[in-house]
Amino acid sequence: MEWREYAEAMALLARDLLEQDSVQATLDEITSAAVKLVDDCDAAGVLAVRKGRPVTLASSGDLARECDRVQGELGEGPCFDLARRRDGERLYRIADLGRPRPTWRRFAAAAGELGVGSMTGVLLYTHDEDFGALNLYARRPGAFTKDSETVAWLLASHAAVALADAHTIDQLEHALETRHAIGEAMGILMERHRLTEEDAFGVLRRISQTHNVKLREVAQRIRTRHSGSL
Repeated sequence: MEWREYAEAMALLARDLLEQDSVQATLDEITSAAVKLVDDCDAAGVLAVRKGRPVTLASSGDLARECDRVQGELGEGPCFDLARRRDGERLYRIADLGRPRPTWRRFAAAAGELGVGSMTGVLLYTHDEDFGALNLYARRPGAFTKDSETVAWLLASHAAVALADAHTIDQLEHALETRHAIGEAMGILMERHRLTEEDAFGVLRRISQTHNVKLREVAQRIRTRHSGSL
């Protein structure tokens, strides 16, 4: 594919990503696009490791899912190497997984058994023990080139934005749910015990402090009990 075709394809992809109705759908579209846009790419996946626990956020099929799982479970592999480096490098390319890999022998052997010949990928973010990567897999050794890396960078940029948005959205949704739960619990207390809004909130806060329970959990318990008594 020529660069003009890549540019057109990326423009269409950007539009398609904006039309997705969830972060999961966005990541699924990115991994699917990787297989379509990168020559000889047989599979792609977005791997996240959160406090040591590997999670495949998206994959184009079983090959990517299994390779991500093996890399996460063994705690070794190319994206783990990137996460541990301090030189700012965020991209890797492995021409031939069949060659000796002293730093992660177990992963190279397992990936070879799954039929992976070469890999490339981009680190998406790092935060303490948490990181993620967009990984591209090919069955043929030497499949990926400098052009492949450039396309991987572009796709990873979309994935990074989606993950950042997801974090923000999760925070906003959590705040809204908490506010709604507390407001509903206050309403129940005000109706049952003829309390003012200030007094109802004071009751919730005292229970929270006395029992060392989050305010949202106290509110949820009051809502649950109220529903059970109806």
